[in-house]
Amino acid sequence: MHPYWESDKIVGEVYKVQKNHLEKEWSGLLAAERRFLERSTPVRAADWQEKIAKFVPQKLETTLNTAFFKAFELIFDKGTPVIEKTYQKQKKEQNYKINEYAADVRNTRWSLRAFGREARASKGLNMALSTIEGVGMGVLGMGIPDIPVFLGVLLKSIYEIALSYGFSYDTEEERIFILKLIEAALSHEEELAGRNTELNLWIQGGRTFDISRSDQERRTSDALSRELLYLKFVQGVPVLGVVGGVSDMVYQKKISDYAALKYKRRFLEKKRQNI
Repeated sequence: MHPYWESDKIVGEVYKVQKNHLEKEWSGLLAAERRFLERSTPVRAADWQEKIAKFVPQKLETTLNTAFFKAFELIFDKGTPVIEKTYQKQKKEQNYKINEYAADVRNTRWSLRAFGREARASKGLNMALSTIEGVGMGVLGMGIPDIPVFLGVLLKSIYEIALSYGFSYDTEEERIFILKLIEAALSHEEELAGRNTELNLWIQGGRTFDISRSDQERRTSDALSRELLYLKFVQGVPVLGVVGGVSDMVYQKKISDYAALKYKRRFLEKKRQNI
């Protein structure tokens, strides 16, 4: 066989192997997304929530909404450099480059999954941090003051997941993406399906979000305040607030799990387009 055709054959085989690994990871991602969507059905109010409903001030949801909105503005405008001091951003960017190089050279499914392993390691640490923070605030009866800390830990987790897959988080479009994935993760059934589809279409490329960051901050704050209304009320009661504090970890996990799915989709979509 002529060396030219031999070389062409080798390139073709490498292409097939790369495509096979990518398609297997893509199929696994789609299955994981389906499971997330199927599990996100509205949760029936617990007995204790029904019992305390009459004690919850009518304006608490508005107060929570405002607190979440102001916390988002503060963190995005001034707090990101502070969050970045809690992890080694440069090292995470270097780890991504190392994993990217290894994936190109080794061309195995194991090397392709290294990005997810990096993301899971950060996510696990942040969940532990969220539990300690939430329970501590709950013991002290601090519900609303807990909100900036809760969002700080949550955004730290999302930032680290983004870096693990090679994406930034400091442009307006990226911040809207983060806000939208938080809103979607807290949605249920048809709303979740619609918001998930919107994110997937954006990930495919050729689209921009037709909403300002400020407007999306209000929408995401509304989703958070509705979902956490009773839990933040209870968290404001000393000692009993531990119950509400534990919820920080529960929602941290749910949102971080969904963020990992969306960033992995972006990563794989980029790989599939470039192969």
